[in-house]
Order: sequence, then structure tokens, then C-alpha cells
Amino acid sequence: MKRFLNGCFLAFLLGAVQGWGQTDTLQAAGMPEPEEPPKSWELRGYIKNMQTGLFLDDPASGNFLQDNLIHQRTNFRWFVSDRVRFTAELRTRAFFGDLVRGTEDYAGLVDNANNDYADLSVILLDKPAWVVQSMLDRLYLEYASEKWEVRLGRQRINWGISTVWNPNDLFNAFAFTDFDYEERPGSDALRVRYFTGFAGSVELAVKAFDRWEDAVIAGLWKFNAFQFDGQLLAGYAREDAVLGAGWAGNLGNAGFKGEATYFIPLNDSGEKAFALTLAFDYSFSNNLYAHAGYLYNSLGAMDGDISSLFGFQLSAKNLYPFRHALFLQAGYPFTPLLNGGVALIYSPVESRALFLNPSLTLSMAENWDLDLVGQVVASKERNAAYASPLQAVFLRTRFSF
Repeated sequence: MKRFLNGCFLAFLLGAVQGWGQTDTLQAAGMPEPEEPPKSWELRGYIKNMQTGLFLDDPASGNFLQDNLIHQRTNFRWFVSDRVRFTAELRTRAFFGDLVRGTEDYAGLVDNANNDYADLSVILLDKPAWVVQSMLDRLYLEYASEKWEVRLGRQRINWGISTVWNPNDLFNAFAFTDFDYEERPGSDALRVRYFTGFAGSVELAVKAFDRWEDAVIAGLWKFNAFQFDGQLLAGYAREDAVLGAGWAGNLGNAGFKGEATYFIPLNDSGEKAFALTLAFDYSFSNNLYAHAGYLYNSLGAMDGDISSLFGFQLSAKNLYPFRHALFLQAGYPFTPLLNGGVALIYSPVESRALFLNPSLTLSMAENWDLDLVGQVVASKERNAAYASPLQAVFLRTRFSF
């Protein structure tokens, strides 16, 4: 597997360098670029460098950790024919800094994250202060016609509609706090979709499994009614029977989205669960964007402090550690090249848990972006002021090709 991943990475890189070199040679010779037939393949990706500063407890206490991440992604698509496409997407990440040095088996933690049924990742370097990992988080073959779409392999099965929380996302739930993984996790699965008309489809997805307890098998029906896009789902997910629904549309000039899923245990030790999210968003005439949302999680706690955010088991039936969560977000383009925003998640539980997420994005040049992101968590005990166990600052540079 290690040789295979390294070979894929080198082939992608050499292909990109060869393509760039041929174009540069023609331009340097003053010759016009010849008209090329449509390519049967496509190569894209990016390189990111992110520096992280972590302040533990009070920033004035001096408890500070510095961490670094270099992240290279290569997205390869081969158009085998008009109806058949092969996709492979490889992410290679180099971690180094205080967290790597201070965390036992950091390589094992990284290597187990975001993998699915098949082990498509490899640790290329495991040193006390350095860890380098490569992983194929997309690897699938797709057949598409006017009415049918069939995918087999590691893919993202995106059944979610809402922006922050997705109770309908049975196959690969994601956390809003993980802002640096835009592509989101994938599943090793078979997905078959039949298009019934405009904005309408029926699909069946089956996740690869060895044990019935780990299986996810579900169907989804999408439709349009009363100027709303709606969906209904039903299936089996890890020893639960599942029923769900979602919608997206407008109330006046405001967007309105929602999802709800009910989990019914099929064994004596299971617990019924219900998750519901509602979301509204609105763009003002001065380009200010506002977004508000709510999550009800029947499995969430009514007590406990904000540290629960770092250790709970994420899934579609448990998207946030607390019973209730309110989401507020605002974004504004200060200039065409500079955008700013802030997001807040507040849980009206005993600890009044709070997550604050300000951000700035600057487009420095074509294909170059600079992001400054903050994350602050805080909660309070009875009759006490808020205390923040962690504050984080992320500075990220990205080059896309």
C-alpha cells in the first residue's frame, strides 16, 4: 500500500510538472499554443501551510503551544468515456511542532482519522517531532447517464442540506469546528441514483462492512414541492432503524433549511435518538450576510463543560455534545479581496458552553489566499465567571493549481 500511494503521488506530480514545462517552452519560443482536443484527464489541487498557536487557560499564563501543518492535495480525474469517470484524490500532510512532541502515538491518531472500511492511508514519516501521512480520501469509479448515476469506491455521500449540522448525513458526518477539511470525509460505499425529473431523484447507498453492527444501508428520495426542495430517507445505520426528512427553500427573502432524523434501536441496549436542526440565512443590500441556526440533540448533555467538545463521539445521531445549541454567524466583504466573519455557538445548558470563531480571508493574488482564523471555547460553573481552557489562532496560506 505504501508503494502504491507513493507511486500515485509521484505520477500526479510528474504529470503536472510535465504539463507546465511544455507550456512554458512554447511561450518562451514565441510560438502560439496549439489548439488541443478536450483532455481525457484533469489534475488540480493545492498546497497549504498553516501555523497554529494554542493558548491554554489564561493567555497571560504563558501556557503556549505552537503547531504547524503543511498540506498538499492532488485531485485527479480520468474521463474514461462520455459516461465513465475515475476519480482519485490524495492528501499528504506533514505535522510538526509542540503537539506532535507532546502527544503519545500522534501518528496513530492521525492515521486512524477519516479512514473508512479500506485502509487507504500510510505513515511516511514518524519521528518525535515530525509526522507525515498520505491518504486517498476519494477513490471511485462513476457511471453517469441522463437518468442513472452509479458510484463505487471511496466517495462523499452528501445527504445533508443544512450548513452547520446535518442529521441526514448518515454516511460521513463532519464537525463545523474542523474548518481546514473543506472536502469532508468520505465513505467506502456503493451509491446508485435514478433521476426522476427536475430536482428529483431516488437513490440507494450501501457502506462497506464486515459486521452487521457497522453497516449503513439507506435510501433517499429527493423532490420539489411548493417551491421547496425536500427529501425523505429511511434505512439501517449501525443497529438503528432510521427515518429522516429535510428541506430547503425561502421564506420571503430569507433562506430556510432544516433536517430531522429519528433513530430507533434494534437491540435491547440501544437508546432512541432524535436530532433536529433549523437554519435561516439572509443577505442584506449592503452585502452583509447573516445566518442563524438551532440544533436539538436528544443524546446531548444538559451539564458538563466545554471540554466535552474535544472528546465526544461524532455521528449523525450525536452532532454536538450538548442537548441544545444556537448558532449565529455574520460575514461581510470589506473589499472585493478582503472578507471577514464571525460565528458563535452557544449551548443554553448548565455550563453555558460557548464556541467563538472569528475569521479574515484575503485574496493576495491569483490562486493565492491568506486566512486568519480564531477559535475560543469557554464555559462557566455555578455563580462563576466564564473560563476559557483553550484559545487558538490559525494563520493559513494556500496556493491552488
